[in-house]
Amino acid sequence: MRDLVHNLGVALALSPAVQAATIKGNAIDLLGFESVMFVINTGAIASSGNFTITVEESNTSTDGDFTAAPAATVIGSTLVNPLTADGSFKVGYIGGKRFARIVATKNSGTSIAAGGVAIKGHPLTAPVT
Repeated sequence: MRDLVHNLGVALALSPAVQAATIKGNAIDLLGFESVMFVINTGAIASSGNFTITVEESNTSTDGDFTAAPAATVIGSTLVNPLTADGSFKVGYIGGKRFARIVATKNSGTSIAAGGVAIKGHPLTAPVT
């Protein structure tokens, strides 16, 4: 079947904005799904803004419970670190924790326009509404 709409869930991972500091993305609840891909979109970079993206995981949605996802659970060869201007990048999480999120870490410079969406896949029950 060629229908992706009923086989994917979506959630806001990182509100689109000019990011001037390290920012933790939203906790994405993976209940009912076996995978998630984060898509990060960037715009302009001000004063050599240097940001990198990492993935964190947790069994709860509590901020303090998140830890770095093990390298073996993070996939995606198209993620560029540091992020570049005017691009789209993807990174996946295939770990077993219920929640995942992205973190945009400011390394130097001023800012970057960026936002992200989580695309949840491999639903346990379809169609997804």
